[in-house]
Amino acid sequence: MPSKKTHNGSAAETEAAFYDALNRADLEALMALWADDDEIVCVHPGGVRLIGHAAIRASWAAILEHGGLHILPSQLHETHTLMSSVHTVIEGITAASGDPAHLVATNVYAKTPKGWRIVLHHVSMAPGPAPMDTHSQILH
Repeated sequence: MPSKKTHNGSAAETEAAFYDALNRADLEALMALWADDDEIVCVHPGGVRLIGHAAIRASWAAILEHGGLHILPSQLHETHTLMSSVHTVIEGITAASGDPAHLVATNVYAKTPKGWRIVLHHVSMAPGPAPMDTHSQILH
């Protein structure tokens, strides 16, 4: 059984672990990063609003059943308070055609007794080429 990391350091560390779990198609690691709150929300590109662990877990299970997603988040914009952190990122992906594409994601984190946890992940399709940002930061 893989060791469960606690992500008490920062919201950015939780975000890095989230994208790592997506890239590895690790559903257990992915779901461990969500807050225990039943009001957590996830919106996939073009999808409906999913509320709660059961609906969110089922959606990720279906998405990840064919393997990892190979998403490269970049151009982080962060709004941070003592107990919450809102991140917007550009998600670089490879489209079904093999061409590079991008999505825009908003990830909201809350500081909980277990550390920083996801309370909202909302991804939208983005038109046109990925925006250039001279202040971009690639998350690892």
